[in-house]
Amino acid sequence: MKFFIVFACVLAIVAANEDANVLRNDAEVNVDSFQYAYEFDNSIKAQQQGKLAGEETWVVKGEYSYTSPEGEQVSMQYTADENGYHVDAANPLLPTPPPIPEHILKAIEYIKAHPNPELQQA
Repeated sequence: MKFFIVFACVLAIVAANEDANVLRNDAEVNVDSFQYAYEFDNSIKAQQQGKLAGEETWVVKGEYSYTSPEGEQVSMQYTADENGYHVDAANPLLPTPPPIPEHILKAIEYIKAHPNPELQQA
């Protein structure tokens, strides 16, 4: 069912640009597997395949690409399985947390080296 979320997100991108013409649209849906691929003339492409890996567990792999409003080519490869949705490669468009400040790292090390005895008894 996770693949429906990804599929809906990509379709939302397509819906935002209603002037796109379909260049390719392939789909195959079976009881224990599926695959689809589509391409539009506005640079949006996507493909995804999934298979049943247990009674209720799907393994889904896919990729999509498009050109951003700034003219940059964007592409993403992903896997969705029992461990959730994860991108298969580093992607500069995904948010990353800022580095932990040095004084916070020192405080964490101090706390590890000097545990509170009252908390250890619990």
